[in-house]
Amino acid sequence: MPVHQHTLANGLVLLAERMEHVRSAAVNILVPAGCANDPPGQLGVASVLAEMISRGAGDRDSRELSLAFDGLGVDRDESVGVFNMRFWGSTLARNIPPALDLFADVVLRPRLPDDELEPVQALALQDIQGLEDAPQQKVMVELRRRHYPDPLNKDRRGRAADIEALTPAAVRAFHRRLFRPNGTILSVAGNVEWGPLVERVERLFGGWGRGPEPDLAPAGHAPKSEHIPKETAQTHIALAYPSVPVGHPDYYAARAAEGVLSGGMSARLFAEVREKRGLCYSVGVRHETFRDRGTVVGYAGTGADRAQETLDVTTAELRKLAAGVTDDEIVRVKAGLKASLIMQDESTSARAGAIASDWYHLGRVRSFDEIQAAIDGLTPGMVVGHLARFPVRGVTLVTIGPAPLTMPE
Repeated sequence: MPVHQHTLANGLVLLAERMEHVRSAAVNILVPAGCANDPPGQLGVASVLAEMISRGAGDRDSRELSLAFDGLGVDRDESVGVFNMRFWGSTLARNIPPALDLFADVVLRPRLPDDELEPVQALALQDIQGLEDAPQQKVMVELRRRHYPDPLNKDRRGRAADIEALTPAAVRAFHRRLFRPNGTILSVAGNVEWGPLVERVERLFGGWGRGPEPDLAPAGHAPKSEHIPKETAQTHIALAYPSVPVGHPDYYAARAAEGVLSGGMSARLFAEVREKRGLCYSVGVRHETFRDRGTVVGYAGTGADRAQETLDVTTAELRKLAAGVTDDEIVRVKAGLKASLIMQDESTSARAGAIASDWYHLGRVRSFDEIQAAIDGLTPGMVVGHLARFPVRGVTLVTIGPAPLTMPE
C-alpha cells in the first residue's frame, strides 16, 4: 500500500500507511527534542522531560491521563534519542482518533508539575548509577562519547550532578524551546482512513506555532581511544569505525557485511571467536546511522586473561572480510534481512516507526518492493567492493577492565 504524506502549514509532517489486513494501528511521533539539545550544565534534561511529560497533560492529572490511555487500550512509551524524542502508542484502529487527542495534550500541553520532578530525578540517577553494574552498556556509552563529535556523542542519561541541579523551570524551558512542529514527524500505520486522519491531525496540531531550529552541526573532532581501569575478572571491548549512512548507495552492502559477521550462530565472529576458539561469551557488530554518517560498532566481552587475544582475533576477522564473501553467506544474509523486512511489514508498530525513520533520514519513505529489490540484488562482489571503499580503519577502541589493550596494526 502507498504511504500517504501531508505537510501542515506549520511544518509538521503526517505520514500514514493503511494496512487493511489488521484491526490495530500504531502512532509514532518524532519531536526534534533529543539529548543532542541538552544544554551545558543540564545534561539529561531531555530524558527527565520525557519521563515527566506524561504525568499529567491538558485538563487531566497523572492518574486521569493514565486512565484515559488505559481506557482506550493504548500500549505506549516515550523515549529519547540523540536528535528526537519519540512518543509511541498502539491500540485498536478504532481508538486511534481519541488516542491522538491524548497524545496532542501530552506533546502540546503537558502539566510538568513541580512535585513530579523529584521522583523523576531519583529514577534518572538510578539509571546513571545502574551503568556501573552494567559494564557492557557502560563501555558502549563511553565509546560513543569518544568516537562521535559533540553533540552526537551525548548520552540520554546525562550527568548525575546536572540531574540533581535541574529545576521545574529548566524542564519547562527545554519544552518551550525544543518542542516545535517544524521538524516533527507524526506517522500512523494500521487499518486507518487517510481523510479523517488528516482532518483530525490538522485540528489537533494545526495551531501549533513554529519554532527556531537549533544549530546542531557537529563540532570538529578527533576520535580518541581509551582504557577505563576497573579491577574485574572480565574485560569489555568496544570499537567503532566509519561506514556509510542509510542514504548511501553502499548501505545495503554495508548491512550485508554486518550480517556476514554477526547474523546468527553461523556468522563469522560467533563461529571463529566464540565457538572455535572459546575466547569470549559475547561478540558481534552492528551498523548504526545518522543522517550524514554511518558507523560499524562492535563489542566483545571476555576474561581479562584472554582480552588481547580476543581483540586480535576479532580485528583479524573484521579485516579478513574484505578478502572475500561466499555465495552461501550472502544467501544467509538475504534470508535474515528479508525475514526482518517481512516481520516489520506485518507489525503496525514497526511500520509506523519505519516510515517515520525513513522520512527523517531520507525525506521520503522506501517501499517494501524497493527494499526487497535492493536485498535481492546483493552479491559477494558488492560486499567486497564496499569493503574496498570503506575498509576497517580509523578505529576507536574503548576498553573497561584491569589492563589496557593494544589495537593490532
